[in-house]
Amino acid sequence: MRISLVALLLLCLFSQTHAQLTTAKLFADHMVLQRNQQVPVWGWCAKKAKVKVAFNGQAISVRADEQGNWKAILNPMKEGGPYIMKISSGGEQLVYSDVMLGEVWICSGQSNMEFQLKNAYGYKAEQKNSAQMPIRQFHVPDKISLEPEKDLSGGQWVKADTNTVGDFTAVGYFFAKKLAQTLHVTVGLISSSWGGTLAEDWISREAMLGSPELSPAAKALPDTWDGVKQRVDRQLKEYAYRKQPAVNYTPEQLASEPASFFAAWQNGNAPGAWEWMGKLYSYRGEGFMQKTIKLDSSYSLRSSVIKLGQTDADLAIYIDGKLVQKGALPGNYQVDLPAGTWKGGDNSLLIELMSQQKNPSWFGIGLNGAGNDLYVRFADTTVNLADAGWHTMPDLSKPYHFDFLPNNTAFLLYNSMINPLIPYSIAGVIWYQGESNTDEAFQYRTTFPLLITDWRNRWKQQFPFLFVQLASFGGTQNSNIGSGWAELREAQNITLQLPNTGAAVTTDIGDAFNIHPKDKADVGYRLASKALNLAYHLNGFYESPMFKSAEFTGTYAVVNFTHAENGLMAKDKYGYLKGFELAGADHKFYYAQAMITDGDKVKVWCNEVTQPVAVRYAWTDAPVDANLFSKDGFPVSPFRSDNWKGITEARKFE
Repeated sequence: MRISLVALLLLCLFSQTHAQLTTAKLFADHMVLQRNQQVPVWGWCAKKAKVKVAFNGQAISVRADEQGNWKAILNPMKEGGPYIMKISSGGEQLVYSDVMLGEVWICSGQSNMEFQLKNAYGYKAEQKNSAQMPIRQFHVPDKISLEPEKDLSGGQWVKADTNTVGDFTAVGYFFAKKLAQTLHVTVGLISSSWGGTLAEDWISREAMLGSPELSPAAKALPDTWDGVKQRVDRQLKEYAYRKQPAVNYTPEQLASEPASFFAAWQNGNAPGAWEWMGKLYSYRGEGFMQKTIKLDSSYSLRSSVIKLGQTDADLAIYIDGKLVQKGALPGNYQVDLPAGTWKGGDNSLLIELMSQQKNPSWFGIGLNGAGNDLYVRFADTTVNLADAGWHTMPDLSKPYHFDFLPNNTAFLLYNSMINPLIPYSIAGVIWYQGESNTDEAFQYRTTFPLLITDWRNRWKQQFPFLFVQLASFGGTQNSNIGSGWAELREAQNITLQLPNTGAAVTTDIGDAFNIHPKDKADVGYRLASKALNLAYHLNGFYESPMFKSAEFTGTYAVVNFTHAENGLMAKDKYGYLKGFELAGADHKFYYAQAMITDGDKVKVWCNEVTQPVAVRYAWTDAPVDANLFSKDGFPVSPFRSDNWKGITEARKFE
């Protein structure tokens, strides 16, 4: 026992005077380093120890500080490899092999950037040829932290081949493929994304505190996990009950209520987890969903079937007060409903979600599956239930808890998934995010530029920042109803006022019934086209036309565009333009006719508006009808000429 205690004391003394030589986890076999820039290499060792970094003919010696932090900076090098990097200190040595010099891009955002190649269109063809693609990926593991982290929790560089490429970010892979083919260099992707996250998750605390608009919210955010839990619970109750006293409903009470009763509940959508519906984020418990279905009286005499997609929860299904199904249901089920189930007029479909989810890949309660898997079907018609016309209410009379997730507060992902990447040398950033910020779309005009500026300041580099404009998803409402998605696209376009930024417009390749469209190749290629022009200064690469100005003359408007120098076209076999609206001084919009004039302008008019003062195009969540393109094949970005108050202007991040 005495020998063991002595050995333990010696070990403790040794650990206090000696720290193992390590590097940040980004430095590893198969890594890609940025060509033509200084390359910082950093890590940790014993305090004040001398560290030598040898790479590609360079040998840099530095000394660690009092805390054991060290950083060596290699001089710029041209593309090439494979090389070996050797790092030594005292008797210790690290050796990293198969290191390439090429182009390094960070790929970040939410689930559409996280979306893996194996789930995208064209995967089999890409898998077959992937081993010939000089593309490598470092996947940053998911982690949240209340304080900035020095290093990542894990990760490794992986070369694209048939066994690995399916796990690559799909958008990033297609982006890298185009760059690699054009520039003839290895492309390294640092994939750091988390589905469903707000932009505020990816901004540093200091940046938000320095923003006049966001600092009040930032100051109110908790700095302990207990504080986060209390905040989330308070927000849930305020959200669910609109700051009114909580009510513990029973299924029997709700089943007997008319359809009009549920109008006071919060809006929700299906398919979709509650995870993505307002302050229901990270809620783990039970609850109710309701939808009003209007039917002609003749359907009361007809049998039907109902299908509600897929869920891991046990369900109880009520239609106008009558229980029609209860208990566990297999995947892809449907329930037969006899004649007399429905009535003429408004019917109330109430779903009780009774058990917590068991599938760790499916966050939160809700109805999952494809949009065409939710319906009521009669012999002669189908009523689609996939829309945002649902109402939600958590059942707080039952046990519930929260999982700590990024949107519970702010900063968490910057702290653990971005800060540890700094100052790794990069060419730029591609970003696909915004779906989770559509409720506060107007404020995104502040939030998104702040994020870009924050990252650039941290890296001390004005690198290119390229982003994906939101694709089409949801309804096709007109401008008189308003659209948070359209307002967020506008906020993204306003962000283009920052230098060295660019956007890929994707409204034509979205999916109105699926927030995760599978065409990721066009997204990646459009980002690459902008990168090759903006970052690499190559000619012959184009981008989407953007609204420039509108001239109102008498009964019509003439719209001018940027990036339309090669002309515009209607992507319609009859040559008709769709997606335009006009309004007069009364701010009331009407669908309008339009035609291309002078090759690069659009004339817009309609009989209902004799003196137009505002024109809009594709101003809806899912502008699937919008068909104005450049002759280079790029869709025109949605726009409006007015600055009238939208539906999200009063909503703020809390």
